[in-house]
Amino acid sequence: MRVLVAEDEEILAELVATGLRRAGFAVDTVYSGDAALAYLGLHDYDVVVLDRDLPRVHGDDVARRLVASGSRTRILMLTASGAMEDRVAGLDLGADDYVAKPFEFPELVSRVRALRRRSARPVPPQLERHGIRLDTVRRSALRDGRDLDLSPKEFTVLQLLLEADGGTVSAEELLERAWDANADPFTGAVRVCMSKLRAKLGEPALIRTVQGVGYAL
Repeated sequence: MRVLVAEDEEILAELVATGLRRAGFAVDTVYSGDAALAYLGLHDYDVVVLDRDLPRVHGDDVARRLVASGSRTRILMLTASGAMEDRVAGLDLGADDYVAKPFEFPELVSRVRALRRRSARPVPPQLERHGIRLDTVRRSALRDGRDLDLSPKEFTVLQLLLEADGGTVSAEELLERAWDANADPFTGAVRVCMSKLRAKLGEPALIRTVQGVGYAL
């Protein structure tokens, strides 16, 4: 759900980030290897989309350090070369997947989703509770057969609540998993999103606030 795009071509990085956000991911972008390492040390990412030819710290070195640290972040490596030798070299460094430029964007999104599923505990393609049915592949949400028409952010928050299986999810965890690094923790973004989500879910109310702890479904 949270992705770091490390790509030195800034226009391409922002295009990739915009597309991934539209697909429901929280995305941060960096343009150098040292910045990638700094962000990876600060935040818990599910997937890093990593260009091999990064300045200052090479993408290969970023991959080596990430693997050596024991991180659960999955690596999707990007390169300008699609030669078999380069793919093998990238995978040998510890990359979980490999995409050559130029690439088809729907395939990239699909590969990121697949890696995200591998980065966390297994989650079924469909989540159901209290009449809610969430299809994590088609990105659709229903309550008692009614389409909920959720925004990407609302969908992600609802998915996190469903994955908790009745447990409480803190506002801090929601902010960490569903928003990017630019989110201000003091803006009330989680509260506002939760209010909109509750309105779309309708009655009877399903999301309860656990005072001082978080939210539960």
